[in-house]
Amino acid sequence: MVKISLIGAGSVVFSKQLMVDILGFPELSDCCFCLEDIDPERLALTEKVARMFIKQRNGRASIETTHSIDEAVKGADFIINMVQVGGFASTRIDFEIPEKYGMEQTIADSMSVGGIFRALRTMPVLDQLCQAILTYSPHAVLLNYTNPMAMLSLYVRKKYPEVNYVGLCHSVQTTSKQLALYLNIPYDELQYKVAGINHQAWFLELKQNGEDLYPRLNELKQKIDEDPSFVPEHLYEYKGNDSWFRENFKESAAETFETDKVRFEMLARLGYYVTESSEHNAEYCPYFLKDQKLIDRYKIPVNEYIRRCRLILKEFEEVKKTIKSGEELHVDTSQEYAGFIIHSMVSGEKSTINGNVLNTGLITNLPTSCCVEVPCLVDRNGVQPTYIGELPEQLAAYNRTNISVQMLTVDAVLENDKQHIYHAVMLDPLTVSMVRLDDMKPMVDEMFEAHGKMIPYFMKRGNV
Repeated sequence: MVKISLIGAGSVVFSKQLMVDILGFPELSDCCFCLEDIDPERLALTEKVARMFIKQRNGRASIETTHSIDEAVKGADFIINMVQVGGFASTRIDFEIPEKYGMEQTIADSMSVGGIFRALRTMPVLDQLCQAILTYSPHAVLLNYTNPMAMLSLYVRKKYPEVNYVGLCHSVQTTSKQLALYLNIPYDELQYKVAGINHQAWFLELKQNGEDLYPRLNELKQKIDEDPSFVPEHLYEYKGNDSWFRENFKESAAETFETDKVRFEMLARLGYYVTESSEHNAEYCPYFLKDQKLIDRYKIPVNEYIRRCRLILKEFEEVKKTIKSGEELHVDTSQEYAGFIIHSMVSGEKSTINGNVLNTGLITNLPTSCCVEVPCLVDRNGVQPTYIGELPEQLAAYNRTNISVQMLTVDAVLENDKQHIYHAVMLDPLTVSMVRLDDMKPMVDEMFEAHGKMIPYFMKRGNV
């Protein structure tokens, strides 16, 4: 029996998707799910949802629950991390304090001030998790979904190199589906090669039956330039009818295209399409959030993650209401990588994913000590990253602006040097565009004070 432990399983919205995906493989129908969360109410609800899905699929899977990371890790073969340390209260802090200093953010979970402090309060949990793995289940594979992906992946790979780890995101799958829709081609005919860093990886190749699709994508950009309200006609007719579309797209394919202006602008400037959404990418650079005219022009949803958190809280209440009423939930399988990885390692059936791993010469013009996102082969031997070589230099240079912030944040904790957090904020592309240099230190100090004991680092003399 394969034991799969979900850390932070009280994230019901995401947990239910992963469990449905895993149960979709016959070889995993008799697995053991161990659900861990510190919130008793959320944990109990996830357990009920899990038992419902097992019954729906006539599965033989078993369920364990615990509030202890150590207990969850013991005997585990696969460990999926999805914790959000501090919850909605900390997320609001990540937005509200920078806003006082003139800083607008959209998601604030991967870069800028919000991403840096989200990393700092998540690292103690990763310490606990990795230490438990090395103590109780050194053979286990740790699959991380928690953001900021690049910072946390780099932290684990540098501090716990013995842990069998890969960081997972769904931006490649989601964007490839969007591109197939934009270009009006069947998704199963789309061919692509993607590499870079998390949320800022590039479609280095984009083809249909061997034909380069970039000329057609550039034509869409030209039409946007001619008419900012342009949307391809076929997108008005398309309405996703599965849970994957509903959770990863906006209200319609047409609205998704209409609000994807940042990525099309970067396509025009750099020549390649980037993996993560326009609202994310707007805050990874200094160009789009610096004034209201630009925000309006590119249709950038400021404070978007606050809105999403409220929707997730609302969905949690709806799931709770459904379970209490005795009704059944129905969730479609998705393209999340976790299920494919577990299935390939258990069955030997090969699959391909894009994973976040240490750059051991995989992308030769990015630092060897950074985290990269590259295609990986998966089979019984585990997750095996593939060699990319050089990125086009403009893409590598663009990535390096984010990598410096990621590396400084990780080094701050590994070296117990608080000054590197000030350095990271001082070099962050979005912060530089919106916050005066003299205001950066007071802003960081206020963030440290607000998050308090969730960030237990920098206790050495001089780290004040």
